Amino acid sequence: MDYIEFTLNLLPETDPEVVMAILSEAGFESFDDNDGPLRGYIPETLFDPARVLPVLDEMVEKGWILYRYETVQSQNWNAVWESNYNPVMIDGQCRVRAPFHPPDKEFRYDLLIEPKMSFGTAHHETTELMISMLLQEEATLKGQRVLDMGCGTGVLAILADKMGAGACVAIDNDDWAFENALDNKEKNKSASVTILRGDAGNIPEPAYDLIMANINRNVLLRDLSGYSRHLRTPGTLLISGFYEEDLPPLLQVATTMGFQLQKTRVKNRWMCAKFVR
Repeated sequence: MDYIEFTLNLLPETDPEVVMAILSEAGFESFDDNDGPLRGYIPETLFDPARVLPVLDEMVEKGWILYRYETVQSQNWNAVWESNYNPVMIDGQCRVRAPFHPPDKEFRYDLLIEPKMSFGTAHHETTELMISMLLQEEATLKGQRVLDMGCGTGVLAILADKMGAGACVAIDNDDWAFENALDNKEKNKSASVTILRGDAGNIPEPAYDLIMANINRNVLLRDLSGYSRHLRTPGTLLISGFYEEDLPPLLQVATTMGFQLQKTRVKNRWMCAKFVR
């Protein structure tokens, strides 16, 4: 199948998570945020210019993006991916690789994550930051119940499983992410991971010892109260998907729910924050 590939150059202050959310509603099937500009894809047979282009043009008028598009032939698809997709190594402990990369026993955690033209492969700063922060929880993670909100490929839940968590629930409201996370769960033999389709309203009981949410500022602000209801005391909340300048409003809301900010990490303005209660 041939695809229409959109190259999206995001202008300063543009949130890629917001752009991807809007374009998903406009018919985009998947995205690639692996180095360089954001790329979005629509099967050529499903491309409706009258539906898609006005949405993109509105983003241009708002000063969010510049874009161009072209047809990508299916016979070159896998070769393009494999030539541009490199494993990600984090803190000398965790390696995130694609199926076409051989395993590396030098890493304690060698995760096999199918890229499939989307985010959640640890190439984005927020996923890397979340993995790094999760690795620091190893001393207390064994046997804990873990929740991964906006799980994408399922990489965080899969890592938590390999680190010894007792049970992991991973939730995403995107159909593709749900199917991809299921596939990656099987690839990594992560039997204790449960993948669900939904949002904060679909979090199953009982309560959790650790909740992770790598989404975006607005969703985090909306759903912090839901995370609070489902988190045990004491408990830990790891969040990312926002810029460092977005921390004050998130901190203000979290504080009203009894959370204390324990630590933060920043990379290229993207932030990950650890809260405890």
